[in-house]
Amino acid sequence: MDALTYKEAMEEIEQIIGKLEENKLDVDELSEKVKRVAWLVSFCKAKLHDTEEEVEKILRSMEE
Repeated sequence: MDALTYKEAMEEIEQIIGKLEENKLDVDELSEKVKRVAWLVSFCKAKLHDTEEEVEKILRSMEE
């Protein structure tokens, strides 16, 4: 399986949140899905941080 992308992670978060808002998750799934959302949010934050650092590095190299 390919590595998870930021876009895929965000889509999965939105899908899970949608199910939560519509009360389509039973109690047995709730804990699992909340843990998954927490992991996906951490993944997205790390991806954004890494991208920001990379862009800053590129911009600094262009200034030289």
